Amino acid sequence: MHFLSFVWDPSTGLDLGIITLHYYSLMFVIAFGLGWFIMKRIYVREGVDLEKLDSIFIYAVVATLIGARLGHVFFYDWDYFQHHLLEIFLPFKLNPFKFTGFSGLASHGAAIGIIIAMYIYSKKVIQKPLLWVLDRVVIPVASGAVFVRIGNFFNSEIIGQPTNSDYGVVFTQLGEDFPRHPTQLYESGAYLLVFLLLWFLYWKTNKREKQGYLFGLFLVLLWSVRFLVEFIKENQVDFEETMALNMGQWLSIPFIILGLYFMFRPGKKEEDVRHKT
Repeated sequence: MHFLSFVWDPSTGLDLGIITLHYYSLMFVIAFGLGWFIMKRIYVREGVDLEKLDSIFIYAVVATLIGARLGHVFFYDWDYFQHHLLEIFLPFKLNPFKFTGFSGLASHGAAIGIIIAMYIYSKKVIQKPLLWVLDRVVIPVASGAVFVRIGNFFNSEIIGQPTNSDYGVVFTQLGEDFPRHPTQLYESGAYLLVFLLLWFLYWKTNKREKQGYLFGLFLVLLWSVRFLVEFIKENQVDFEETMALNMGQWLSIPFIILGLYFMFRPGKKEEDVRHKT
């Protein structure tokens, strides 16, 4: 008997009669909805026209979904998709036909997509420096990461390794009867702390005045969490079995280095920049 473990066997989602709203999709809706309200508060404080809020929401949603999908395709499953290009953006397989949904999404791809989208948004919509946008958008992004990992937990995916003890979560939907590390919850809890720290620094300190600092801190903390938790995760694809570090860890390292650069680079505060423009 596992006294420190619990059995996890959730339903697939909320039955709405005509359709079932899957919990993973619901977590995405919550993540983007909360992100919209967070950015609204930030824009109100900064005196930014709220008409520009809907644009950043659309840019973020599209960039997240496209970037996450392409990240999975190129980082984890290119051997398959190079022969099935049409299936990259289709929620089903063609030969034989099978509805799969968009089951492959990679957070590193989403991060790249968001950075590119925010560059376009900064130039075409808000006319502010890219780092000004990134320093602020990482706050709702961190909050969104909390709910995405909860969605993974509902799906019993991105699982941890067996604990080999009484502690852990038994994912019965995987046909198992032994506890594993709930790595999705580890990450979700850590991302919540990252969000709270960024929120505090933005509202209660002058760190927001150093362009790139909050963005850099976000990169260092979030991807360091990802790097460390990967040590107790099951590998997602077979080719990772022969790697010293898995794909998620290798992809996290450049983000961490980039974050350290933006945190500690010599730079001028936004007030100085504004006075010169």
